Amino acid sequence: HSMRRTKASLIYKATGNLRAVQILLGHTNIENTVRYLGVDIDDALTLSERTEV
Repeated sequence: HSMRRTKASLIYKATGNLRAVQILLGHTNIENTVRYLGVDIDDALTLSERTEV
């Protein structure tokens, strides 16, 4: 589990693409991904809004 979290965190830090991390983790709710990564909610939601289709 810690390797999964580490990989997700590295992808997020490298790309800033929260939506991609959400898909990779299989989360249906972006807020779950934000909590999982432990990132700042406001920053994460701003990034998410920029990556939504």
